[in-house]
Amino acid sequence: MPAVILGFFLIAAKGQHQLALLWLVATSLFFYGWWNPAYLILLGGSISVNYAVGRALMTKRSKRLLVFGLAVNLGLIGFYKYADFFIGFINQVSGSQVGALGLALPLAISFFTFQQIAYLVDVYRGKVDDRSFLRYVLFVTFFPQLIAGPIVHHSETMPQFARKGIFRIDWENFSVGGAIFIIGLYKKIVFADGMGIYANVVFNAADAGGSPDLIVAWGGVLAYSLQIYFDFSGYSDMAIGLARLFGIRLPVNFNSPYKAVNISDFWQRWHMTLSRFLRDYLYFPLGGSRKGNPRRYANIMITMLLGGLWHGAGWNFIFWGGLHGVFITINHGWRWLRRAWGQDTASSTMSGRAAARALTFIAVTITWVFFRAATWTGALAMLDGMTGLNGVILPQGLAALGLKTGSVAPFDTGGLVWLFVLLLVAWFTPNTQQWMGRYDPVLGPVEGVFGAAKQGGVTAALAANQVIWMTPFFIISAFVGMLILIARSNAPVFIYMIF
Repeated sequence: MPAVILGFFLIAAKGQHQLALLWLVATSLFFYGWWNPAYLILLGGSISVNYAVGRALMTKRSKRLLVFGLAVNLGLIGFYKYADFFIGFINQVSGSQVGALGLALPLAISFFTFQQIAYLVDVYRGKVDDRSFLRYVLFVTFFPQLIAGPIVHHSETMPQFARKGIFRIDWENFSVGGAIFIIGLYKKIVFADGMGIYANVVFNAADAGGSPDLIVAWGGVLAYSLQIYFDFSGYSDMAIGLARLFGIRLPVNFNSPYKAVNISDFWQRWHMTLSRFLRDYLYFPLGGSRKGNPRRYANIMITMLLGGLWHGAGWNFIFWGGLHGVFITINHGWRWLRRAWGQDTASSTMSGRAAARALTFIAVTITWVFFRAATWTGALAMLDGMTGLNGVILPQGLAALGLKTGSVAPFDTGGLVWLFVLLLVAWFTPNTQQWMGRYDPVLGPVEGVFGAAKQGGVTAALAANQVIWMTPFFIISAFVGMLILIARSNAPVFIYMIF
């Protein structure tokens, strides 16, 4: 990162803006290729084909050409991500013994493929007319959002790279971006990985044939709910913070989803750019809600089943997506019934919203069981435990109350308290975008905790003092981040990177 920033601004300081962008492209490709250089060929081929199809669509809007481009993209992701899944399915159905291909999933293939699909459709619709190959490669490979999103539109990021202001050092961008990055890093290293220790023990035991009791089962699934929450929230913050170092604002991708009052609201807050993609490029083309409720519900189910399949090539992911589709359908049906009864669905009471949030959170938590469990029997064992069928054992820390206690490994009283504290953080504290709201951290409006965003960037009064108070803040943030990394005893696993 220091080398990338230094090189970018040194080149830009000489007025070589195109060369600075080329430097950013080269370092982004280096970043991607560090895991496996061979997949740079795949990424380069995907970029070349999509750029060529996009240029052709700018000249002539051909539906056949668009279909060709979509087929190439879907074929690429289908081959690498789903070939072994379908081979296994065919073997089960037909009794054949076709060998699996054993392909390693290329890093970020789902993200850069979906982003380029959106690009081709936007070009076909006349929303994009940028013919620069360098800018297109930068659009696809910009490293803060390359690995795990957000999935951005060309019209969102590339106009920002045309602004001359991004080629000048801006200490506000450094300080705000650095702070957001450190917040995300802390969420990931401390919160997500801390909860992952508990979740992994419980789910691994269930997959191995164990029978978790009520507290262990609920503790395990709640721990995983918090692990994946802070994992993705942390990564989203880090992507936003890294981009802001260069003066680029990314769209918000995570907006306190555990505060959702219904399942539709949840998907408007969780992985927001994926939800937007599925809505705009799948649900709407299928007909959306324009052809009556039965067709609407069918479109919802198709969208969510494919959304589940996007997350992984396995029946557990498909079932997880199907559950969300059922819940969304029930939610829409319930709202339709309330309107038919003459009730105002827009009004609510504080207690009603609290109950709605609790119900939504419980529903989402139950679906995480199928998302996390590696086997179907493991998922059922977790559900048995959550319903009390495997008994109840209270933590030994409650023995002083005269209650029957025992081992609830891996949880002790401290672990359960830590879990409860993080639930309160997810439910009641402002998110990072709200904390940093007055600095326009993301594209789109944000309701800040400390007031509205400044209009027109830094005011003249702040500009004079900016270096004085923001430089130490950035240095301290960077130092804290370094300490967090040094304190790591094992490599962190980013859950969403595998998708």
